[in-house]
Amino acid sequence: MNILVIDGQGGRLGRKLVESIRKTCPQAHITAVGTNSMATQNMMNSGCADQLATGENAVVVACRSAQIIVGPFGIATADAMMGEISPAMANAVASSPAYRVLIPMNLCNTYVAGVVKGSAAILEDAMNHIRELEENGRRE
Repeated sequence: MNILVIDGQGGRLGRKLVESIRKTCPQAHITAVGTNSMATQNMMNSGCADQLATGENAVVVACRSAQIIVGPFGIATADAMMGEISPAMANAVASSPAYRVLIPMNLCNTYVAGVVKGSAAILEDAMNHIRELEENGRRE
């Protein structure tokens, strides 16, 4: 299973995702792509990613071969994350044939109803869903 994790800004969520995916799906191939070098560095420091890259073109290329794309909701929204998500990145995520597991965040002028900021239950739910996807194939 080829899982792509995309994050920006400081990469804190991306690092948590990479670590959690590695624990949940130890045999998965994890590619971590940061929208900036700090985000990539933070995900690299987890020691859990198989491949790492940075920037817009890396996002676009990695979305072509991913089976599952994981990251904050903003990765599919142009100009999200304080402008770090370019329209090309958002389009690559949204148009990829990969299954998307997006983590809702109430940030950057976006309110997602029903989301408690920083809820550990959201990350746990995402990992359970990824585990089910891996066990049953990529699509439900």
